[in-house]
This record gives sequence, C-alpha cells and structure tokens, in this order.
Amino acid sequence: MSLTGHHAVVTGAGSGIGRATAERLAEAGCQVTLIGRHVGRLNESADRIGDLAFAAPADVTDPDMLAAAIEAGRDRFGPIDILVNNAGAASSAPFLKTDADAFRAMLAVNLEAPAEAARLVLPGMLTRRWGRIVNVASTAGLKGYAYVSAYVAAKHGLVGLTRALALEVASKGVTVNAVCPGFTETDLVSRSIDAIVGKTGRSEEEARAALAASNPQGRLITPDEVAQTIVWLCGDGASGINGAAVPVAGGEL
Repeated sequence: MSLTGHHAVVTGAGSGIGRATAERLAEAGCQVTLIGRHVGRLNESADRIGDLAFAAPADVTDPDMLAAAIEAGRDRFGPIDILVNNAGAASSAPFLKTDADAFRAMLAVNLEAPAEAARLVLPGMLTRRWGRIVNVASTAGLKGYAYVSAYVAAKHGLVGLTRALALEVASKGVTVNAVCPGFTETDLVSRSIDAIVGKTGRSEEEARAALAASNPQGRLITPDEVAQTIVWLCGDGASGINGAAVPVAGGEL
C-alpha cells in the first residue's frame, strides 16, 4: 500500500502507538507531522523517521497550541489528508473518589482534543474530497471496566463521535473510524502496572499477567499491531470502512 504524496498528522507521536503509527505511515510514503507534549521524545521519533517527519510540540488539550502545531505542519508539508488522534491518558480511581475535575481531565484529552483536531483539518479534506480520520479509542470505548469510569466515559464518547461524524462525511470522500486496542505495551499500561503493584502488593509480573488475562490470546497487544490497523484504514483499500470501531484485542470483544 502506498500513501505517497499524502500528509498525515499524528498526535501523541512521541512514543507507543503514536510513534509506531508515524513510522508505519512514513514507510508507506506519507509525510508526517508529529504532535506531542514531550519535546525530547517527539524529536527522537522525528529523527527515527527522517526527512518525512516534522515535530510540532503541543499539548493537545490547549486549543491554541494544537491549532499552532497543525498550522506549522501545513506550512511544512502542505494540506493535511490524514489525522490520527492518538494522544490520550487514563486515570484510575473508584467512582466515588473520581471528582468533577478528574472527569473533565479525561474528557479534555480523550474526547475534546480529538474533536478540536478534527475541526481544524476537516474543512480542507472536504474541499479536496479525500481524507482519513482515525481515532485511537480503546476496548474501554466498547465495554466497561471498573475503577476507570472517567476514562471509559471519555472513550465511549470518542467512539460515539466517530460514528456520528462518519455519517456526516460519508458521501464527501472522507472516512472516520476508530481503533479500539486492548491492553497494549505502552507507557500508559506501564503506569497501570505500577499502580497495581503499588495498590495491591503484587509483583510486576503478576500485575502484567492480570492485564494480559483479559486478552483471550493471553498477551498484551503491541503498538505496531495497532499502527498497522490504523495505516490500513488510511489506504484506498479501506474506502468502504466508515464509522467502524475496530477492536485490536485478540478476541476480547
């Protein structure tokens, strides 16, 4: 599959799924604007990719910073054809210990930021009658998990946004889809493992095994598996896939 001549924006591109996705898109010929908060990691990702990558540091929850980063990407590589909303975060606490601020924080990064990014790039896609928006949701966007109510609510919202927006653009050359990874070998899951160890006294190996047990294949998903699914959704061969929420979870759902 070739995506040569296209320009993609990937948020949360400094590590994990975002970095793997940026690398896979570049391998397919895409020019890629990398957006993320951690400048060092972002520059490392760009260096790994080379001339096809441009690092534009930004906190996606700050609309002005996000808009500036996307505009800087346009200045570098031209119109944006592909948006991968990958940046996200998770916090864990019982519902009654999850206050309004914690809910707002989860909604800001996992739902509001992807919506704002889509608002910034969609007009150009509609004008050119070609575009791909892929939202990185989670199995938590398709089912419930205890002790992460705010995260689950935000990811369900992202899947809902995906399905609604997909219908609005269905006849206009643009597709909007979501991928829903299970527990994946990322920094976010590493922090979850640390939290389990700290709260339960289990070993790291036991905590990792507990997360992997939700996958019928008995393992954690790799970032590259998610990245390859995202890149497939960006290609012409997936033009008929629109409004989907694709689990990458070994059969969990």
